[in-house]
Amino acid sequence: MSLIRIEHLRKEYPGVVPLEDVNAEISTGDVISVIGPSGTGKSTLLRCLNRLEEPSSGKIFVGEEDITAPSCDIPGVRRRMGMVFQSFNLFNNLTVLENITRAPIRLLKVPRDQAEKEGRELLEWVGLADRADDYPDMLSGGQKQRVAIVRAIAMKPEILLFDEPTSALDPTMVEEVLSIIRALARRGMTMMIVTHEMQFARDVSTRVFYMDQGGIYEEGTPEEIFDHPSKERTQAFIRRLKRLEIEIGSFDLDYSGIMDKIRRFCRDTRQERPAARNMMLTFEEIAVQNILAHCGQDPAIYPIKVEAEYTEQDKSLTMDFTWGGEAFDPVIHGDGLAAMIVAKLSKDLKYKWDEKNHVRVVL
Repeated sequence: MSLIRIEHLRKEYPGVVPLEDVNAEISTGDVISVIGPSGTGKSTLLRCLNRLEEPSSGKIFVGEEDITAPSCDIPGVRRRMGMVFQSFNLFNNLTVLENITRAPIRLLKVPRDQAEKEGRELLEWVGLADRADDYPDMLSGGQKQRVAIVRAIAMKPEILLFDEPTSALDPTMVEEVLSIIRALARRGMTMMIVTHEMQFARDVSTRVFYMDQGGIYEEGTPEEIFDHPSKERTQAFIRRLKRLEIEIGSFDLDYSGIMDKIRRFCRDTRQERPAARNMMLTFEEIAVQNILAHCGQDPAIYPIKVEAEYTEQDKSLTMDFTWGGEAFDPVIHGDGLAAMIVAKLSKDLKYKWDEKNHVRVVL
């Protein structure tokens, strides 16, 4: 059954047109992940759906109601669509429970006792029963987002819209939010999710929209989009997902940030669990214990570039390290223990010099 129908939707701002001609149908029970490069109108599409943005032209139907019509009851439309923002948008002057119950009491006319009972049950479901009387500034980012999801669910919407729900979170908090969305999918909740979490999109979605060139450039099942995309731009985007690029510009590298990038890369490329550990160890022993330890005070070595690529056909992972300065083979002239660790992890390990230093490690 079609819940939402989008016909020739266009949204333009002065000098930019993020949405040129969007056409789509969303059926009850669909879980649609919206992916694509930055600036391709993903968030704008969601904001047009619940009329936070005014479409420039085109039509959006919810059921049989044209919600772009001048006579449309916009507050009524928004009650049918829950929205979860990347920045939480909680009321800091209200407790967690008050954030959840305010709209059901005021807009749905739910009796206070019933709203509070249902709110506490939802908080228990997301593991926050003991935080009902706390204020948002007492919570972590992951906890705030779980409260935001509960607040949206409390209005009993027909569809939930998620606008990059994990982008403002510390990487350690991402999974606690994604697990709630997965649970909603298992319950049959209709959802549309703008996300950069590709493994999550693959696992949870019934359909994937790849957005580019002002519209839905390609759509299909997760397998079709991630494994067998048919269009050129989709193919290029998916290839980029299987590459990781790290650049170190000074001796003061963001070590924890790099480790998080490696974890996410391994997760998004669906590698086996030991892959992230092996990549992190290789980065540590080559880049930190050798290049930086032996050459780090020489400004000529920067930038140090690390590129990793995963090839799904033969399940191979290649890491390339490139840096300037004098010739320095970390395997022969560097830390012996570090070189031994990398040699043990790798299937192939090569160094070459051609006015720059290059080390290739095949894991």
